[in-house]
Amino acid sequence: MTINVDLSLNLNLIILFAMLLALLIPIYEAWKDENIWQTMLAFASISTKTAIIAMVVSVIRDDWMIGVVSVIILSVGDAGIMLLAHILKRLRET
Repeated sequence: MTINVDLSLNLNLIILFAMLLALLIPIYEAWKDENIWQTMLAFASISTKTAIIAMVVSVIRDDWMIGVVSVIILSVGDAGIMLLAHILKRLRET
């Protein structure tokens, strides 16, 4: 029993660490690029990855309220970011 619990805990930590490393890729892309669309897409990717990480944490902790918040972030957050990018593009064109 203790071997399975320890293995499961280590696997969860490895998965969370890998997800945090994957989160650094769009952060670097947003930092180095000047194009507004690339920056907004990087921020949308950061938002999505953060919500997925919150879902994994909610499953590990068995806390459904964190999962509900992450689902709301997934369903509403990216639409707002893309709308903002479209508005900024229109403002630059005029």
